[in-house]
Amino acid sequence: MKKYKWGILATGRIANDFARGLAVLPDASTYAVASRDINKAKDFAAKYGCEKAYGSYQELYDDPDIDIIYIGTPNTHHEEAAVKSLERGKAVLCEKPFAVNARQTERIIQCARKNNLFLMEAAWTRFLPVLCKTRELIKEGAIGKVRHVNSDFGFMANINPEHRLFNPALAGGSLLDVGVYNIYLCSMVFGKQPVDVHSKMTIGSTGVDEECSIKFDYDEGESAFLFSALRLRTPLSAYIFGTEGHIEIPIFWKGSSLKLVKREKVEEFNLSYMATGYQYEAQEVMECIEKGLKESPIMPLDESLTNIKMVDRIRRDNNLRFPADEE
Repeated sequence: MKKYKWGILATGRIANDFARGLAVLPDASTYAVASRDINKAKDFAAKYGCEKAYGSYQELYDDPDIDIIYIGTPNTHHEEAAVKSLERGKAVLCEKPFAVNARQTERIIQCARKNNLFLMEAAWTRFLPVLCKTRELIKEGAIGKVRHVNSDFGFMANINPEHRLFNPALAGGSLLDVGVYNIYLCSMVFGKQPVDVHSKMTIGSTGVDEECSIKFDYDEGESAFLFSALRLRTPLSAYIFGTEGHIEIPIFWKGSSLKLVKREKVEEFNLSYMATGYQYEAQEVMECIEKGLKESPIMPLDESLTNIKMVDRIRRDNNLRFPADEE
């Protein structure tokens, strides 16, 4: 495999996590970084050994030496950054969710296909060893036919109307920030979308959902209970129940272990990993490009679009709209 030069767009916490993960991959170079604040870009470059630091996103798009751009900006900036990257001939790994809504996501996907370039949503959890093992166990029938999923992702954040989590102008709220982990897990486990959806949101003082509970019902009687929150701490666990047993994943969104439970027998798997775990999605991108693929078979574009359509539906059912929905 050739050594791929990555450009990192943004310098926030997630971009730092991604850069730390990228650093353990021998086939990846953290080549360039861009921020709207040149001093932040320079600090990031010094920290991670980037050759180039740019004070504008446009300079990153225009750099002819960059192979892949990772987009780690807030949700409302994803569409513009992804489209501009693709139009300048760069492969793109865009942080989850792809965009604020399905309309924006469709534009990004159409741009990638028009330009014949690789594109993937950075649903990083799906590539961690714990979820790779989960897929393997389900495929081999270790728990029989999957009938139910129960997952939660809630944490306690301080209310700040200007912060991306609580700001409607930045498409904040629990569903788009962490609730998507639950939805993506169900999409992976069942391999299909529910036929019936019941949801309830608690809208906070800043106008975003601080809690979101969801029930999915599927065509063969399968079901899922999902919960996300910004002002409530939960176990962060996932349970996948089948006819022959179940799988338990503690702290599933960054999990490093799981339990396979079958009647009286419990088998534990230690699936710890180096660095932050973001390296696995980066490795997937490079391997796909090396094979000439334009999307990942593990996180395909049509699935990303279907998932954000589900998010749109849940927001619509709860009368939650963002300024970006009006554009």
